[in-house]
Amino acid sequence: MTEFVRTPDLKIGYEADGPPDGRPLVAVHGWPDDPHCWDQVVPALAEAGYRVLRPYLRGFAPTEFRTPDKPRSGQSGALGQDLRDFLDALDLSRVVLVGHDWGARAGYVVGALFPERVSRLVAMSAGHGASGPGVPLDYPLAHAYWYEWFVATKRGQDAMRRDRRAFCRYLWTSWSPGWEFSDAEFDQAAACWDNDDWPPITVSAYLHRWGEQDGDPAYADLERELAKPPRVQVPALVLHGGKDADNLPSTSEGKDELFAADYRRVVFGDVGHFPPREAPARTAEQILRWAAA
Repeated sequence: MTEFVRTPDLKIGYEADGPPDGRPLVAVHGWPDDPHCWDQVVPALAEAGYRVLRPYLRGFAPTEFRTPDKPRSGQSGALGQDLRDFLDALDLSRVVLVGHDWGARAGYVVGALFPERVSRLVAMSAGHGASGPGVPLDYPLAHAYWYEWFVATKRGQDAMRRDRRAFCRYLWTSWSPGWEFSDAEFDQAAACWDNDDWPPITVSAYLHRWGEQDGDPAYADLERELAKPPRVQVPALVLHGGKDADNLPSTSEGKDELFAADYRRVVFGDVGHFPPREAPARTAEQILRWAAA
């Protein structure tokens, strides 16, 4: 049963599993996905004694904004602040923080700028400091990011509003070559995108990422820090699929200098963009091993 917590900007929905008095582990999904991406990972974490909390990101129902005039921004600073606010609202500290894709980006923000909230970080399918207006970008990666440029056009923005399910089904298929997912699995995630906030937040995320759109002024101080980018201050494990055709494995290579504490990178050679869905047992094993280290 979905639970809710209020933060300054959002009413955040989240799923909770495992013993109520267990060590807190917060698992944050990516785009385009939802917290059910962790469904096959959660049982092993709960059995190990963790209280697993899985929030829905902004723009993903049932999470909703508390006021109609708040900018529907998808910038990394907003995602990171939302996550920090979620931890504050539940009075959580020293959590094991796990994030995939957009969830990984939010995790990097918290691990770098609010490290007192985190004991250990596991980030998947997104490299720290791998995007931004001034970041070098080779042509294979630009080719993989075609959809991020697509949303800069009216045609792309129309697709986000009117054809989001077909658009995202194509991304799921192309980002993880050879992975066969069921209609039920896809439809469960897609239900969270069927709201008016999802398209503008998606468009904002990519236009802001590459310097094509200003962000919400409320996060200006955070964004100045993120532009460096800042070093993650907590022990961090990065998991990446060797067949990831979205955030290519190269985006998380050679990033040791951006991690101030213990750091490790593991590549699942036969996995695409969605390790929690494609390889849940191995994902759970790596999370538990890192959390207990």
